[in-house]
Amino acid sequence: MSEIAVIGAGAWGTALAIVLGRKGSHRVRLWVHDPKVCSNIEKVRVNERFLPGCDVPDSVTVTGDLGEAVTKAHIVVSAIPSQHCRQLFEQMCPHLPSETLIISATKGLEEKTFLRMTQVIAGALGKDAAHSPRIGALSGPSFALEAARGDPTAVTIASTDSDLALAVQQEFGDAGFRVYTNSDVIGVELGGALKNVVAIAAGICHGLGFGHNSIAGLITRGLAEMMRLVVACGGRAETMVGLAGLGDLVLTCTGSLSRNRSVGVELGRGRALPEILADMQGKVAEGIFTATAAAELARTHGIVMPITDQVNAILHQNKSPRKALQELMMRSGKSEHP
Repeated sequence: MSEIAVIGAGAWGTALAIVLGRKGSHRVRLWVHDPKVCSNIEKVRVNERFLPGCDVPDSVTVTGDLGEAVTKAHIVVSAIPSQHCRQLFEQMCPHLPSETLIISATKGLEEKTFLRMTQVIAGALGKDAAHSPRIGALSGPSFALEAARGDPTAVTIASTDSDLALAVQQEFGDAGFRVYTNSDVIGVELGGALKNVVAIAAGICHGLGFGHNSIAGLITRGLAEMMRLVVACGGRAETMVGLAGLGDLVLTCTGSLSRNRSVGVELGRGRALPEILADMQGKVAEGIFTATAAAELARTHGIVMPITDQVNAILHQNKSPRKALQELMMRSGKSEHP
């Protein structure tokens, strides 16, 4: 029986613990940062703060002790906010068995370094690990609530370690959760991160009262931006028309469960970001951090990403959403496929 640790009990971490726990062939430990959330799950077997209405199987043990969560784990799944990833893996490092497979399920970039999560994890573990850690990235169109309740969901596991990818495919897959493999870690991780920025833009369009034309154009041009940066960073263009690219982009830009889209809706309605964040009560919209990192990463590679730049300006430079949209629409004429 596999020992699997899920680090992070937000909606997505809890959903993954439920997916893994319902198979009955795993011992799953869910690490919970907040003692109140931990106690709540222990008592009622539901994460009422982050994933209400979804029962956590008895095969899932919750703990607030990071060392206890990972010490015997064959697989560690990281579902923590991007800005806490480095610190938590540095804390985990002394407790991790050298053969543990590490799966990042976080869709974001580190704000100050612009690094992808597998790069952050490798850096955090590299100095003290017995050998280079075996790391993969799990991504794709997957709202936590729908995955937890067993709706058919398809995701991809990306790793240059084919044995790791096959192991995750086998351990995670069931009748409600289909896992594909992919060797393009760069493309899969950047796709998962960048689509959150475009989703904020999609929400802004909705908040401004625009219709389907606007969203369709935004998704298409957003995908073009994503593809340009992925290729510049060494990823593959075809990954962006797969689950971690187009699939996740469409979901996050159109689905009402998307936190990033919801942030954009409120921005489009004229609310200030601090006010919106206060209402989220600790829930994380990764696109808020990723917008800055993506804009800077694009500049370092000489890539033009006008949608990303405007979203970043709205989020962090107090730019008016209407003015940002006007500037996007009035850019000089371009060829669709330069």
